[in-house]
Amino acid sequence: MEAEIRVPIRSDSDLVPARAEGRSLALELGFSKTDATLIATAISEVARNIVVHARSGEVVMRPIIDGARCGVVVIAADEGPGIRDITAAITDGWSTRGGLGLGLPGARRLMDEFQIESVLRRGTTVTMTKWRKAAGAPALTLESVHG
Repeated sequence: MEAEIRVPIRSDSDLVPARAEGRSLALELGFSKTDATLIATAISEVARNIVVHARSGEVVMRPIIDGARCGVVVIAADEGPGIRDITAAITDGWSTRGGLGLGLPGARRLMDEFQIESVLRRGTTVTMTKWRKAAGAPALTLESVHG
């Protein structure tokens, strides 16, 4: 397993490989198929926001190990217009482009940790993590995850 996966996002067609890479990484880390699909869905939502609002950016995915749990960290970054009101942006139904306003709030609900950093006219970075803990399992290391 690679330590870090980078997927450039420039159009809707880039959402497919981003989703696939996230799902694959999650399955390699032992996530259930359901959780792998939830992670892929969250990736799709933040990647779609890159296409709609910034036109281009990047999604980076990597495994994370913390004692007896492991997870997937997803970082979606762009150099777009930024988010003027982050609190509103993570509220269901809020949209600046006439959509349903479910993208960021939905991704936030699907993941265990969710953070947005945004600077107007400089861009936005969304960092989100989904954790998996194996009951009674010994502590994991990057070496044990890599096989």
